[in-house]
Formats: sequence, structure tokens, C-alpha cells
Amino acid sequence: MSKILIRGAKVLGGEVQDVLIDGETIAATARPGEIALGGPGPSAEGATVVEAEGRILLPGLVDLHTHLREPGREDSETVLTGTRAAASGGYTAVFAMANTFPVADTAGVVEQVWRLGREHGYCDVQPIGAVTVGLEGRKLAELGAMHESAAGVTVFSDDGKCVDDAVIMRRALEYVKAFGGVVAQHAQEPRLTEGAQMNEGVVSAELGLGGWPAVAEESIIARDVLLAEHVGSRVHICHLSTAGSVEIVRWAKSRGIDVTAEVTPHHLLLTDEMVRTYNPVYKVNPPLRTERDVMALREALADGTIDIVATDHAPHPHEDKDCEWAAAAMGMVGLETALSVVQHTMVETGLLDWAAVADRMSFAPARIGGATGHGRPVSAGEPANLTLVDPAYRGTVDPADFASRSRNTPYEGRELPGRVTHTFLRGRATLMDGKLA
Repeated sequence: MSKILIRGAKVLGGEVQDVLIDGETIAATARPGEIALGGPGPSAEGATVVEAEGRILLPGLVDLHTHLREPGREDSETVLTGTRAAASGGYTAVFAMANTFPVADTAGVVEQVWRLGREHGYCDVQPIGAVTVGLEGRKLAELGAMHESAAGVTVFSDDGKCVDDAVIMRRALEYVKAFGGVVAQHAQEPRLTEGAQMNEGVVSAELGLGGWPAVAEESIIARDVLLAEHVGSRVHICHLSTAGSVEIVRWAKSRGIDVTAEVTPHHLLLTDEMVRTYNPVYKVNPPLRTERDVMALREALADGTIDIVATDHAPHPHEDKDCEWAAAAMGMVGLETALSVVQHTMVETGLLDWAAVADRMSFAPARIGGATGHGRPVSAGEPANLTLVDPAYRGTVDPADFASRSRNTPYEGRELPGRVTHTFLRGRATLMDGKLA
């Protein structure tokens, strides 16, 4: 196995260190110049040298909410193209949502996705199993069989649809408790969002588009944290998007309820004012909310009420977005721009430092999802899953440069800071000098 010497990086944005990778692990970390290319002490003889002055070295990013679309919608994304996009964005592990065709509600389907991830090798792929058969909300899926499969599923979600039946949700929480699993809820009360097209508020009223009220999200979260408390199980809230949802999760945590929550990069930056363009690239589930919601989400991510950033990377082919608003699919790609958006909204505003970014985008999602070997300290003996970032870079987003098969980004033409230059998966470069290996 080859050696790689990362020289002069700011580890987690702090102390400047040299980091030596030998095979699949970090062999040594030391002050600049102490790891020699030959001689006594930790030896980097024969190593490939990566000059990293001014760059930030983070543990490899972990995304708890990715749509890879395979099997069934390979016109949108495949495990190969999706994991290449992940590596480009600094990710070494992603959790693949279950709303594929067929649905990932059996051991066979989750194992297929898991094996595809292993074959392609750009990042680790951990399948998320469906909570209910066919995402239909009527009958629990094979939760135990998926957990016992080679994929070792621990996270279950009907994302794209809400588990709106309280009895089914309770049973799911009881079932996963037996093996330490977690149910990730897409909080959307279906009766309150029938025909909804965007956030319910001033803008929806002016545009005449069906409104998606905040209470449709908040009512489900309130119910589910109470169910989790009753059962003594774990619940995770997907793509939390409203100020009211923040307050409910904050209250639940104050009671000791085992709840975690995520926010997407686009909900940290974009508002429902963007919908005035009628550009379907801004159509997403949950919808873009108000400026007040955006500020509440940023503050909640900073104070830990919201545990993680998750991309909700949702690729769609051109024809599903290049159409009138009402007919367009919901969703945005996000793997390749997530870290830049977080730098822009959280680091450059002083709300988070880089060590906290490492927590919200690596340590915490790995812990919630049980991603063994990821979200580990940058220290000797740890797996060499690492991301190197140039925070001084400024560039305009061009979807033509994406590794993803789809181009439905809301950031086209927008200048964003930061660029991932290198990604290492167990010591092997998947991205080198900004180019996929």
C-alpha cells in the first residue's frame, strides 16, 4: 500500500500539522517537518506529498440523506455517478434512501445497493431500509431481515412519504429499539399538504400556488417525539425546515427524548422568495421557507438543537425539471455544493468554526447512522477517511462540471466559497487535486 504525506494542513481548522497516511490508516500526525521523507522517527520515505498550506483537513464527510436512485431510476443517478459526486464533495460515506424501484424494503434490495457501493469504491454506501412495504404506510417492511443482511441496515425511512399512521410509527420505533436502530421520519402530514406547491405564506398567496403550511411538518414531529419518549426508542427528523420545528426538537431534547434532527444546505440559504421566478429548480420537499425560518435553522445548527447537515441529494433528469412548476418533480442535487454552502452560511457568518463543521458533517452523522470507521478523529491509528478543503477558493457553480448524472442545482451561476481538493477513502485518493481518481 502506498504512503501519502499531507503537509502543512490545518487539522479541523486549528493547529497546522503534517499527516502521514500509510495504507488504510493514519500512521502519524506531527508538527510541520517532524515527519521526514527519510531518517529517524515516522518515515514518509516513498510517500506522495500533498502540499496543503492554508487548507483545512477534515474527517471524511458523511451524508445521512442521499438519493442514489438505483435500482430503477438510473436516468437520474446511479450508485456509481452518485458516489463520484459524493467524493467530489468530500464525502467518504453516504446513506442511500429507500425510495428506489423496487423499493428497498427487503434484504435483497438493500444488499444490492450495498454491493454496488462496494464495487464502485468512490465512497461507502450504507442503504437505508424502508419502514413500510412499498412505502405505502400500511404494513411494516422486513426491518429485522434488512438489519441482519450483509448490508447491516440500522436506519429506516419512508422518505418521500411520511409514516403518518401513529400505530405503524409506534410499531416501527418498538421494532428498531431491539437492535439499536433509528427511524428517520419525513415529517409531512399528508392531509394538510394535498395539492401543496410551496411554503404557505405571503408569497404563495401572491403567486396563487397551493400552500404547504409549517404545521404540517411540526405536528408530525410533535407526535413522533412523544411516541419515541413513550417507547424509549430513537427517532431522527429528516430535513427539518421551520422555526416551529426547531422549538419542538429543542423542547424534546430538554426532556431527554432520544431525538436527532438534520437540516439541508438549501434550507440554510434559500427562501420562498426564490419561487417568484417560477423556476422549478427551487421546487423541493419540504419547500423553501421564509427568511425567519432560515435564521432559526442556522441558530439551531449552531447551538446543537439540529445535530447534522444532510444533503437530501435528489437528482432528477432534465425533463422532470424543465417544465411548468406544477408538473415538476421536487428535489435538488446537493452533494457537490454542500460544504461550500455550509462555509458560506455558517463559517463565514461566525456561527460555526471548522471543528464544529466536522462535528455536524462527519462525527455526528456517522454516530447517528452507525457508520463504522467514519467520523473518526484525525489521529494516528484511525482510518484514513479524510477531506482536504481550500477555504480561500471562490468560484461560480457550473453544473456542467458535476460528477452527478443530474444537473438540478439551485446554485447555478452563484458564487460560493471553498473547494474540496482531495478526498481519501481508507488511504486511497478518490479525489486528487480536484479531479476524480
